[in-house]
Amino acid sequence: MIVRRETLVPAPPEEVWRVVSDPARLPAWWPSVSRVEDASPEAWTKVMLSPGGKAVRADYTRVEAEEPTRVLWRHEVEESPFERILSGSTTEIAMEARDDGTLVRISVEHRPRGWARFSPFQMRAAATRQVSGALDGLVSLFREEDG
Repeated sequence: MIVRRETLVPAPPEEVWRVVSDPARLPAWWPSVSRVEDASPEAWTKVMLSPGGKAVRADYTRVEAEEPTRVLWRHEVEESPFERILSGSTTEIAMEARDDGTLVRISVEHRPRGWARFSPFQMRAAATRQVSGALDGLVSLFREEDG
């Protein structure tokens, strides 16, 4: 299952790249991320808050990066709480210069496992909320930096 969304971010690609390629910046724009631990450009742990307020950790590895146009990271699901519902998950962020900013496209691919294979609508809806929230977060971040 793949979810793709895009929006225009009011900043040049180099500025957007500095944010999306730095895992330590995720709490500023990615939904539900309260902090990032052990962050390096190659790997990091996102600490997210569940709706009930419980901290949930997820490990990620950067797979590819083409500065300033594209970054791809993989969610390391094996031996994690997500292993029950996912056999794999990747996130790609692509950027394209425009006269009035940067067109940012986020694509999330989830490969469901177990019972999650039978609830594609729920999984798609959750991924769509996450991707849309991330794009909204990027736009807000750059509007705040402008103002």
